[in-house]
Amino acid sequence: MVSPPFCLYTVLSLGILGTLALETIHREGDLHVANRKIAPDGWKRSAVLAGKSLATVDIPGPLITANRGDRLKINVIDELSDTSMVRATSIHWHGIFQKGTNWADGVASVTQCPIIPGESFLYNFLVPEPGTYWYHSHISVQYCDGLRGPLVIYDPEDPYKGEYDVDDESTVLTIADWYHRTARDILATQAAPAPNATLINGKGRYPENPTAPFSVINVEHGKRYRFRLISMSCDPSHTFSIDGHNFTIIETDGQYTQPHTVTSIFLHAGQRYSIILHANQKIGNYWIRASPDDGPVGYENGINSAILRYSGSPPSEPQPSTHPTPTGPGSELKEYDLAPLFSPQAPGRPRPGGADVTLDITLGFALPASFLMNGVQWKTPSVPVLLQMLSGQRHPKSLVPNGLVYLIPKGAIVEVNLHGGDAPGGPHPFHLHGHAFSVVKHGDIDVYNFQNPVRRDVTYVSTGNLTTIRFTTNNTGPWFLHCHKDFHLEDGLAAVLAEDIEDVKEEVVPPDEWKNLCPTYEEFSQTYPADSP
Repeated sequence: MVSPPFCLYTVLSLGILGTLALETIHREGDLHVANRKIAPDGWKRSAVLAGKSLATVDIPGPLITANRGDRLKINVIDELSDTSMVRATSIHWHGIFQKGTNWADGVASVTQCPIIPGESFLYNFLVPEPGTYWYHSHISVQYCDGLRGPLVIYDPEDPYKGEYDVDDESTVLTIADWYHRTARDILATQAAPAPNATLINGKGRYPENPTAPFSVINVEHGKRYRFRLISMSCDPSHTFSIDGHNFTIIETDGQYTQPHTVTSIFLHAGQRYSIILHANQKIGNYWIRASPDDGPVGYENGINSAILRYSGSPPSEPQPSTHPTPTGPGSELKEYDLAPLFSPQAPGRPRPGGADVTLDITLGFALPASFLMNGVQWKTPSVPVLLQMLSGQRHPKSLVPNGLVYLIPKGAIVEVNLHGGDAPGGPHPFHLHGHAFSVVKHGDIDVYNFQNPVRRDVTYVSTGNLTTIRFTTNNTGPWFLHCHKDFHLEDGLAAVLAEDIEDVKEEVVPPDEWKNLCPTYEEFSQTYPADSP
């Protein structure tokens, strides 16, 4: 049911509310996970949300912050009650390497059993890598129902510190897709999901309700802002831009880059960028735009939009404009134009196949809706892969799911060739847990770059083409490699790279609370099978 139109005063006052700072957890605190009915685009539905308390659960969840080298202690409390959605949960800290703490990576069925309603689990790990990250549920497609939030690790020795004036909770920009049906309901139809709206910092509009409030980002003329742009999408990619402004990229997925100025970014699910924007245009209101490649596209009646508001501007919408207005150098970002700021060379010998270990993985598809990796569909194992390894399993054929656990040795340079094959719905944003990798070949060009390829943790794989990544094995444990279109992951587009299996018992030592997760979840799933994935 469409919400009644707001009067202009309500729209403007709610738009101003969008400028309030994100709720913040610094280093330590509780993260409550609960169901609430919300209407971020004007359509009310039950959602899975996170907050510092039950009273503050929202979308996105609270901003979690720390400084480089800190220890995070986040106690996740499962208080879910809506049986139309999965009630167990887990939290993945996207982009955090979890060196020595693979058990805290938060992937249900890979590194832990889920947390059940009425229980909690303390994620306790170091964050030595500064940058822009996020957290989200990693059980089934639960994060599509709202459980996602930003995570920022600040760097006291940031090499770009002198290039911007503001970098705080007010400069975090989250982009998310939103659905009026639950993710479980979408999966049951076996149809390609199409979002109803794009949310920017938790607010948006869908075409049938052009009166929902916008998020508003406030700036002062003359100041330079480090915006931390985070795709929390569970399916579509988005084209991001700000009318009348260009911006300079200085970080991608937690990795400092050479400065690169553009006017728009094609943002794949799970990717992050730090951009420096100089607020040097005429004082006024400007559209922030994030049109998806699926669902309602364009910007008619304010869909896929937020507002950049200069201090001194009236609380009104920007003047209508059909397209963003690029200014200055650059154009749409091409991912292969980015280069690391430090240690730019890819590991290994500068030629295709010049690594110690080469894995070839081809994406595929089988009707009615099964995605395949080398002809095998990912099926959630009943025993997490880490627990299998800790229990002494050492041979690929003894690890489940069979055919999708690849053993890779310690101290090796690994090259993974991701062949797009005939998997539909691309480009597919692939994420590797536990590592950043060098993208030595991108999916839409035939050129290899071993000298200064972009280094990140999510890159795209194009249907019918090849993407090649490289990294060094220096992080013991099973690490998930999967498409970050969450519906594709659920339908089978995933594998596990089991790294340094010989040393896992010495290198990865879970706490007793971790060991208790599986028995409690097994009992829960047997008692409430409909509430499990």
